[in-house]
Amino acid sequence: MRRLLLIALGLALCTSAVAQKRIGKGQVSGSFESQSIGYLDDKALGAAPDDHFGSNNYIKVDYMNGRFSAGIQCNAFLPVLQGYEDLADGFKFYLASKYIQWRDKNFEVLVGDIYDQYGNGLIYRSFEDRQLGLNNSLEGVRAGYNFGRFVAVKAMYGRPRLHTTYAKAWVRGADLSISLADICGIQESATLSLEGSFVNRYQKLDLEPDSFDYSPEIFAESGMDKTNLLMYSGRLNFSWNGLSLRGEYVHKSKDLSAFAPTAKSGYAILGEAAYSYKTFSITATYRQLSHMGTRVSLYDTTAANTLNYLPALTRQYTYMLANLEPYQVHSDGEMGGQVDVSYSLRSKNSRYRHWNFHANASIFYSTPSELNTQHKLLWLDVNADVERQWSKKWKTILLYSMQQRDNYGETITSHTVVGDVTYKIDRKKSLRLELQYLHSKEYEGDWVAGLLEFNIAPSWSVFASDMYNLGLTKVHYYNGGFSYTHNRTRVQLSYGRNRAGYVCSGGVCRYSPAYTGVSLMLTSSF
Repeated sequence: MRRLLLIALGLALCTSAVAQKRIGKGQVSGSFESQSIGYLDDKALGAAPDDHFGSNNYIKVDYMNGRFSAGIQCNAFLPVLQGYEDLADGFKFYLASKYIQWRDKNFEVLVGDIYDQYGNGLIYRSFEDRQLGLNNSLEGVRAGYNFGRFVAVKAMYGRPRLHTTYAKAWVRGADLSISLADICGIQESATLSLEGSFVNRYQKLDLEPDSFDYSPEIFAESGMDKTNLLMYSGRLNFSWNGLSLRGEYVHKSKDLSAFAPTAKSGYAILGEAAYSYKTFSITATYRQLSHMGTRVSLYDTTAANTLNYLPALTRQYTYMLANLEPYQVHSDGEMGGQVDVSYSLRSKNSRYRHWNFHANASIFYSTPSELNTQHKLLWLDVNADVERQWSKKWKTILLYSMQQRDNYGETITSHTVVGDVTYKIDRKKSLRLELQYLHSKEYEGDWVAGLLEFNIAPSWSVFASDMYNLGLTKVHYYNGGFSYTHNRTRVQLSYGRNRAGYVCSGGVCRYSPAYTGVSLMLTSSF
C-alpha cells in the first residue's frame, strides 16, 4: 500500500510541475497513466506473486509550435503487472516512442515512431493498447501529400516495435486514396472514393538449431527462402444522404503463422452497408478471413506480435456477465458478420422522456481447411435491449443476450438478462443499480452479479459489485472502491477478486490470470 501511495503522489507532483507550460511560442501537453496492484494471497484463487506488487506506468509529453510538433513517451514497469510478463521480466524503464513532425496544408513528414492505419487495418495498423500491453509502432519515416481534395498519398518505412524493443524485421508500405466524387464534381451530399494499399514485411531467417520454430524443409517445400511478405488491399467507399457502402479485398502472399504448419497465402473480404434516417439506423457487416494472422516477427507467438488489425465484428458488452467469455477472432479462417438495428422514440412534450430500442446479432463459422472440410459454428449471439427514460429522475435499461460459442468442439450456450436502473437524486447526485443473471447448462453453469454505484458529480463515485458462480466453482468475485476526479486528473482505488479470463479489444485478446488485491489507477492530462 505504501508503494501505491508513493506512485500516486509522484505522478500528481509531476503533473502540477509541467502543466500548462509554454516554451517560446509553442505549447507543451501530455498525459500520465498508472495502474498499480498490491497482490494478496487468496485460498480460493491461490498464492500471490512473490513480489506481491506490480505497477505499469506511462508518461507522454508532446510539443507543438505552428506546423512543427515533437513528442516522447516513456514506460516504467515497477515491476510489470501480472499477466504482462511478455512485456518485461520484472523492472523495466524504456523509451516507448518518439517523433518529430512537420505538417502544412498538403504535405506532412514524420520521423520517429509511427502510428497509422491503412484502410480498415486488415493489412496494416500500428497502434497502442495499454490494456492489452500492445504497442507495434513503426520506427522510421512517413511522408504524405494531398493533391487538393482529389488525391491523397502516403508512404512509410521502418522497423516495428515488439514489446520493449524492436523486431529484426523491416516494414514498408504505401496508401493511395482517390476522391472520384470531387474529380467528377458530384454534389456535396455524396462521397465516392477508390483506395488501395501495399505493405511489405521482410525478415531475414536464422535457421540455426533452436532459433526458430519452423524447419528449413518447410521453406523448401513452399518455395520460400526468406520471409518477404507482400500484402495488397483495394477499397471502395460510397455514401449519399443516410446510405453508406464500403468494401475491401486483401491478398496476402505466402506466410507462416502460428496456426499453419506450412507457408500459406491468405485473403480477406470485408463488406458493410449502413442506412440511417432520423432516429432509425441499421448496419450490416460481412467479413471472411483466410490465413490473415500477420505477425511482426516469426520469432514470437505472443498476442502483441501483430502487424494488422482484425476486429471482432460482434457486440462489445459493458456488463459483467454478458462479457464473461468474449469472442476471439479466428484469423486462420472464419466467415460471418453482424446486423445492428436501433430506433428511438422521443416525447414531443418532454425532453426527459424517450425510448431507445436496440437489437444486434452476429454469427461466425470456420472456413474449410485440410483438417476440417465442414463449416463449424464458432460464435452466435442475439441481443436486444430497451432503454426507457421515464422522467428527469428515472431511467431503466433491460438487456437480453443469447450467446453460443465453440469450446474445443463443444458448443456452449448461455442466456443473460440484465436490469439497469438509474435514479437521479438531484442535479449532482445519482444512484445506479445493476442486476444480472446468466443461465447455462455447460461450462461453469449459472452466474449472478450485481453492481451498486453512487455518484456525486463531477468528482466522486463509489461502487461495490459481486459476481458469483452458482454452478461449478461457487466462488465470489467481489470488488469495491471509489474514484475522484479533479479537472483532468482521475484517481481510482479499489479492492477485490478478479476472475481469470481473456481481456479483448478489437479482436486482440490477452489472458489475464486470477488475482485478489488492491488496485490504484491514476490518469492525468495537461
